[in-house]
Amino acid sequence: MKVILLQDIKSVGKKGQVLDAADGYARNYLLPKKLAVIADATNMNELKTKQDANKYKKDMSLANAKELSEKMKNYELVFKIKAGENGKTFGSVTAKDIADELNKKYFVEVDKKKVCLNDAIKSLGIYNIEIKLFEGVSGTIKVNIVAE
Repeated sequence: MKVILLQDIKSVGKKGQVLDAADGYARNYLLPKKLAVIADATNMNELKTKQDANKYKKDMSLANAKELSEKMKNYELVFKIKAGENGKTFGSVTAKDIADELNKKYFVEVDKKKVCLNDAIKSLGIYNIEIKLFEGVSGTIKVNIVAE
């Protein structure tokens, strides 16, 4: 019996997958527990519509991320921090600071986890910081740390 899975089921399949299950397994387990529906024309059409909508959303997100990536090449954030004579700062600039400043200055919502920063920046200078925007798409911004 062909069924469409409504949830991920370990060692059976993923949500939205069409599979050929044994009749007894489908009738006695998958269908009563609402883990699957019979793959008739109506359900197959509904599944295709959902998959097309998800693909469209993903394509739009990818296009927006690529466009934002191009704009980010011109972005520069300036942080003023107290510093000693040798360029060592009192404090640091973290990924959260960069994400917050990016939101304030350019109205770009970025999660701090998407800012590729190994350690907090603790010295003066100009840094190129990579920001992950989408699967396989990232942008680079300049971060300028200057003494106060």
